[in-house]
Amino acid sequence: MIVGRSLKPFRRPWLWSGLWSIAIATVVVFSLIPAPQLPDLPPGGDKWEHFLAYAALAAYAVQLYDRWPSLLGAGLSLALLGIGLEHAQGALTETRMMDRWDALANTLGVIAGLATRMTPWRDALLNFDLRRA
Repeated sequence: MIVGRSLKPFRRPWLWSGLWSIAIATVVVFSLIPAPQLPDLPPGGDKWEHFLAYAALAAYAVQLYDRWPSLLGAGLSLALLGIGLEHAQGALTETRMMDRWDALANTLGVIAGLATRMTPWRDALLNFDLRRA
């Protein structure tokens, strides 16, 4: 077992990790600020937004992490973040409410994003990084 090597061998790991951190922070902020006035969505349409946001975060984790235990930890952390943010919406905001179906959509998005590890695109960011020297 290789100790201390969780990320893929990027030339600029700080850049790609930093962008992922910014994406996660953006999801946290947009989950807790007052809901913007958006056009009405079809019933259940917001669940797709939750699903896609967490699928994108998890797919980005697939791009970053080389080892399955690290990737599994990132996925579990994202799922717990989605559940925790739903609870925080109910407890810490007056304009949002907790919705267990949103938490489920977040978790299913994480699973879908992690599944990209089984595709040929799992190393797309690494290939881009190494090519752009």
